[in-house]
Amino acid sequence: MAAKFILKTSGDQFMFNLQSGNGQTVLTSERYTTKAAATGGIASVKKNAADDRMYERTASGLRFNLKAANGQVIGVSQNYASEASAKDGMDAVKRAAAEALVDDQT
Repeated sequence: MAAKFILKTSGDQFMFNLQSGNGQTVLTSERYTTKAAATGGIASVKKNAADDRMYERTASGLRFNLKAANGQVIGVSQNYASEASAKDGMDAVKRAAAEALVDDQT
């Protein structure tokens, strides 16, 4: 299975999840007021995911954020059981984002 961004609605807003090739969600977006903004968020993830400098680990080290060049958080991870697992999650985002297709479920 190929990696994909799942674009969906949440109430009257839009959001996306990035799923790795094994179907696991590795990144979740904020909620956007327009579909165009959510699509722009996907483009930003694709652009920034390969750059180690765009990742920020939380204080516990068990969760991470992916940021855009302007410093805005564009995606957050799940909670991981260990720092090593969180690092694996970042690597999964790096591998998946560039080639992931968009599954528009809106």
